[in-house]
Amino acid sequence: MLDHIFLTVNDIDLSIAFYERVLPLLGINVRHNYDGKDGPPGHPDLKGFGANGRMFFWLREGKAAPGAVHIGFVADSEETVNEAHAKALAAGAAEIHPPGPQLHYDPRYYAAQVRDLDGYSLEFVYKSWQHEAE
Repeated sequence: MLDHIFLTVNDIDLSIAFYERVLPLLGINVRHNYDGKDGPPGHPDLKGFGANGRMFFWLREGKAAPGAVHIGFVADSEETVNEAHAKALAAGAAEIHPPGPQLHYDPRYYAAQVRDLDGYSLEFVYKSWQHEAE
């Protein structure tokens, strides 16, 4: 299981605004700023997002490398995938593929994919079999 990820973005303020609009739909609803001036090298000011007492998705300003990262966010339903996709597009994302079953993986794999403001590939994913035991 991953603990955290740092995503380097070109314009931190625009990226914060984008992710503040999209991530709450996925249950990622806590924001935290880390002032890295006293931290280790490579840990500049970080803008964090998280849930359930954990901060795990961090933005830092720099030169974005969009081809280097694909992020799949868990959605709790097909409706959430649809809503996250729509919200991301409204916030300035570019569509890669609209919501729907991803039959090449599994007929129960429902997802949508967009590019964020820096071109990073974001996928909103609902895999019904992963929610059946809940």
